[in-house]
Amino acid sequence: MSIRHTAALAALLLGTAPFAQAADKPTDPQIAHIAYTAGVIDVEAAKLAIEKSKTKEVVDFANDMVRDHEAVNVQALDLVKKLKVTPEDNATSQALTKAAAEERAKLAKLDGAAFDKAYVDNEVAYHKQVNGALETLLIPSAQNADLKSLLETGLKIFQGHEQHAEHVAGRLK
Repeated sequence: MSIRHTAALAALLLGTAPFAQAADKPTDPQIAHIAYTAGVIDVEAAKLAIEKSKTKEVVDFANDMVRDHEAVNVQALDLVKKLKVTPEDNATSQALTKAAAEERAKLAKLDGAAFDKAYVDNEVAYHKQVNGALETLLIPSAQNADLKSLLETGLKIFQGHEQHAEHVAGRLK
């Protein structure tokens, strides 16, 4: 995500979305949709990196993103089936999807070191924003204990992703 899109995502996830107000927190079905959407977005970005990058460390990182985000999304789908909950599309999920499509289009035009740097910088920014949203909005708003637990587990994994992305970014400079 570019800095502009990252700032927009931060504003959206951390307070300016209509349902992000304290009196109007996202519901569990909305939270499930947001979390799942965020995972799909990262998988799609990682698949693009696997396709385009020639740098082993970037490709290895992208493979980790695919593996981990797909695994968490499988757990999320299993949980919503168990709870008989239908994830609910919402403005945040839609905005995330739109911003991600725009960023993927920009990344697709890049090659070589420029692609690697843009992809990894995007991963650092994206994980920072998603982790912040998990900590400050999604986890505190979740009502179901199983959903809250899955989000907390995801947060730990994704904090590791953020650190890994920062490490890879540092090595690319």
